[in-house]
Amino acid sequence: MGENIKNRPQELTKAELEIMQVIWQKEKVLIHDILSELPEPKPAYNTVSTIVRILENKGFVSHKAYGRTYEYFPVVAKEDYTNTYMRTVLDNFFEGSLSCMVNFFSSQKSISLEETDEILKILGGQK
Repeated sequence: MGENIKNRPQELTKAELEIMQVIWQKEKVLIHDILSELPEPKPAYNTVSTIVRILENKGFVSHKAYGRTYEYFPVVAKEDYTNTYMRTVLDNFFEGSLSCMVNFFSSQKSISLEETDEILKILGGQK
C-alpha cells in the first residue's frame, strides 16, 4: 500500500469512490462486506462485484483468492489518492493557488471563528 498513483490519471466515479471508502476503512473485504456497509437502497451484489473488478483493472485494489472466494484489499492508499485528487482540483480550478481555493470556499460558506483559528494553527505549523 502507499503506492504512488501519479501514473493513474483517472479519477474514481462516485460509485467507485463509495466502494473504495469501504475498502480503505476495512482494509480486507469480501463483496458481501462491502454491501453490508453501503447505505440503502443497496446495489445488487453483481453491481458491486463489477465495480470492484473495475477498481482492480484501474489498479486501485487487488485480491487474494480462497477457492472461488476473493478477498479484496487496497493497493493505493487513501492519502495518496486524496493528495493526487486535491492537487488536480487545485491546478484545474484555482490555477494552483491555495489562497484562491480558500477564498472560494470562504465565499461559499461562512467560516466560523473556530475554523479560522484551526486554519491559522495549521498554516502556522507549516512554517
